[in-house]
Amino acid sequence: MASNRILYVCQEVAPYVPDTEGALLCRKLSQAMQERGNEIRTFMPRYGCINERRHQLHEVIRLSGMNLIIDDNDHQLIIKVASIPSARVQIYFIDNDDYFARKAILRDADESYFEDNDERAIFFARGVLETVKKLRWTPTVVHCHDWFSGIVPIYLKKVFADDPIFKEVKIVVSLYGDGFDKPLNAGMKNCRSSTPLHTKTSAVTLWSMPTASFWLPMR
Repeated sequence: MASNRILYVCQEVAPYVPDTEGALLCRKLSQAMQERGNEIRTFMPRYGCINERRHQLHEVIRLSGMNLIIDDNDHQLIIKVASIPSARVQIYFIDNDDYFARKAILRDADESYFEDNDERAIFFARGVLETVKKLRWTPTVVHCHDWFSGIVPIYLKKVFADDPIFKEVKIVVSLYGDGFDKPLNAGMKNCRSSTPLHTKTSAVTLWSMPTASFWLPMR
């Protein structure tokens, strides 16, 4: 029996994006923990710059089709998967044409952050957790990598705290030196808000930190 069921929520995973510190760590960590007998699921956004044909991404119909509401607008959740042959690791991709079709990751051609990165992060976080529920897979650890996954712990503590799938989960957050160095949308408020966490007014402003990992207790 696997010693842990680990959910990796990653901003980037190599080889699907350039080899940043976080992308390489997520790829190696997923492989290493699986080889040690742990059961893992690894998620990342399906950025438009990812070559789906080269990496053999394909849609999982049974997991796709749900609509997630962000600021009163419906956005279709599409789930795709691919495998890293050399690592024997499967990667799940959160996709949506409104947020991830653009041929870039977090910045535009002028190296400015996309104005809707807050909405993209909220969609990604909600998409991961809703997909895990559809899989009926109960993680014992959720390990979030880099600032784009930073809303996941808030969802787990504020929205999914009593969900049987996530009720007993332990949360780990790893942040890297290339973190987001400015506030997100000005309408975002402190996570103490009672508003459901699928709007800008109920997420948390994130900031850059040096490479670090820390535990967040659920209670």
